[in-house]
Amino acid sequence: MTVATRVATSIMFMLFLRMQGRIVSINISDKKGVRKKPVEEVILKEGYGIDGDAHASSEWHRQVSLLAIESIKKMQALGLDVKPGDFAENLTTEGIDLLNLPIGTRMTIGKEIEVEVSQIGKECHTRCAIYYQAGDCVMPKEGIFVRVLRGGRLRKGDEIIVSD
Repeated sequence: MTVATRVATSIMFMLFLRMQGRIVSINISDKKGVRKKPVEEVILKEGYGIDGDAHASSEWHRQVSLLAIESIKKMQALGLDVKPGDFAENLTTEGIDLLNLPIGTRMTIGKEIEVEVSQIGKECHTRCAIYYQAGDCVMPKEGIFVRVLRGGRLRKGDEIIVSD
């Protein structure tokens, strides 16, 4: 490996460590497999997920789902009438390349919440209601899931910082 390659790799790694974005929308539902409704704030519970959301559970690693607004905009560009929450994501983010975050990556959201990436994408065994309502689904390909390591109050517009 050349010196230039090592320097470039080091710079990319440092930029990755400083990646930050924000919460564009917080979305919840009381049933699984449906579009989620936006809310201004929620409580994330440690080891559980979003209080009041159908997907929250201490029984598995997919406690909170994230999808980038950039992914939703790609679907809008294809002519689909979709908005944050329509793909059943809990948190719509902006400014973070979610798909390139390795499993185990930790993020701080707002002042107190800490989450860890637990899964990239998901397998859809059948076409769910979201597929039929929206015309396609980007969650299986571009969504990620996190487990809540430290809970707290989450508000729309809160900053997200990728820490490792």
